[in-house]
Amino acid sequence: MTSQDLDLTTLSPTRLWVPKHVLVTRAAADLPHTAEIIRRCERAGVDDIRFLPGNALTGLRGASDRETYASAKNTLAVVVAPPSALKPQPIPPSADWRIDLAKGCPAHCQYCYLAGSLQGPPVTRVYANIDDVLAGIHTHAGRGSVTSGTLARGGEGTTFELSCYTDPLGIESVTGSLAAAISRVGAGEFGDDVQLRFTTKFDDVGDLLALDHRRRTRIRFSVNAAEVADRFEGGTARMPARLAALRAMAVAGYRVGLTIAPIMPVPGWREQYGALLDDVSEAVAGITDLDLTAEIITHRFTPASKEVLLGWYPRTKLEMDEESRSQKRSKFGGVKYVYPKQTMTEMREWFTEELERRLPAARLLYWT
Repeated sequence: MTSQDLDLTTLSPTRLWVPKHVLVTRAAADLPHTAEIIRRCERAGVDDIRFLPGNALTGLRGASDRETYASAKNTLAVVVAPPSALKPQPIPPSADWRIDLAKGCPAHCQYCYLAGSLQGPPVTRVYANIDDVLAGIHTHAGRGSVTSGTLARGGEGTTFELSCYTDPLGIESVTGSLAAAISRVGAGEFGDDVQLRFTTKFDDVGDLLALDHRRRTRIRFSVNAAEVADRFEGGTARMPARLAALRAMAVAGYRVGLTIAPIMPVPGWREQYGALLDDVSEAVAGITDLDLTAEIITHRFTPASKEVLLGWYPRTKLEMDEESRSQKRSKFGGVKYVYPKQTMTEMREWFTEELERRLPAARLLYWT
């Protein structure tokens, strides 16, 4: 693939989420960003837009867990971020701080990272008080320990992760929140030494290409081996479309990255992940100002996430066998099940070597 192969003016998304239901809470009803969200939803053809009499999201549960899940995944709630959600939180090893444009995701990944961490039906909630959400960038710029002031990643400035609890590109067509954040940071509203970061499995980048981002945003595309992506990542853009979007954003001057996750030692994993790295190498070929990073994350699960995932996807073939895993405990006593040490070492050595060999332009930020 060369730069001539990609016409940026005709790039269109292969996967676009449009909710069937939009719920607007009373606190969010009169905010300026709510009007933009409603405009986008109406333009997308959403007929069911309801203004609630209060701030509670009610009537979300169906007759069964599957019915509740299906309805929730088709619902966008426009809400106000509570004070507890407005203070940026540390988020190593990805970034200095986490700020949330939304919570919830319309995709159907059978290993979903959000399972067990969000309460109630998996409705996507977008925050209408975007000024309050972004204000944390100003108060926390110049602070942090992951990139801000460090030797290894100091060139990134103070970094703010937007995608801990959502895929912001997956909902961008009906929210506009991502473009608003990129434009305001690009304009220097929060200073010159800050950078936004987000990860996505979608390819709807058309509206972002022309923004005056000033290289203050890094978009990382979540990529995986074909077997993993095709089997477990429902409702997302396919891998070729993500790589085309990766190239488009890099050509438009954005800093870009790979979130290779979740790594799984499926049969033939070396060959499959080798093919993936080769495809990425082809996608970024010939880009002279390429700034490419890689973050590699192995698959893990908790008892709570396993229970939720099996409720959502009772027929999943995702391996979640505690007996074949090692326990990893957090400082708060929580348990995650990760691959055994030998498997982790083998995969880490292979990825470190092959990333450098097949994709030398990529800078590995961390492995976990």
